Amino acid sequence: METIDAWQPITDLRIVGGNLALDFVNTRGGPRHGPVGTEWLSSYADFAAWAGRVGIRSAGVGAGRAAPSQSAPELAAFARIQACRDDMDEIFRALAEGSAPPAPALRRLQLAYVEALAHGRLSVGPAGMAWTWDEGSDLLAPLWPVVAAAVELLTHGPASSIKPCQACRFVFVDTSKNGSRRWCSMDDCGKSAKIARYLQRRSDTRSSRTSGTTRVP
Repeated sequence: METIDAWQPITDLRIVGGNLALDFVNTRGGPRHGPVGTEWLSSYADFAAWAGRVGIRSAGVGAGRAAPSQSAPELAAFARIQACRDDMDEIFRALAEGSAPPAPALRRLQLAYVEALAHGRLSVGPAGMAWTWDEGSDLLAPLWPVVAAAVELLTHGPASSIKPCQACRFVFVDTSKNGSRRWCSMDDCGKSAKIARYLQRRSDTRSSRTSGTTRVP
């Protein structure tokens, strides 16, 4: 049975995907090829807190412990949010591993995008025309820019630069000059990998010295 750690505060979540949609996918943690070990979104309150953390909802939204109970509308909205995250997880994880994304997940994302566009508006900004999203009172409002970011990444890229972390299940856009980034974060997974390699080298060195001094009677 899959084991998921207890609730984790949104403030502990590393924002390292390089794209809003990938950061959404990265709200579940664990080993790269293993089961989910940590869940940061356990309720609609958690999703609202995450939206505030990444800047798609008012900064006043807190990152505290999830509410003990949810209203029926929140439960329904959160089910939609989880389903959309599952689709993005399938799509972007497949691309990161060099596979074709599953067609059913792409179709569902397309339908979510059509719905999101119905709630957006074309506005003039510092960089020209851009889609903007009204927070409004709709519980799904924070999801719309995430869906738009996912489609933008798929259609305008750099989808070919999406990579998996070599240590955990996070995915990210590799913007390094030579495309050699291996870790979602050098301060976390990268450092752990370096320590593991150092300890392995020490162990190999000790084993080599021991075998070299062993005499055959």
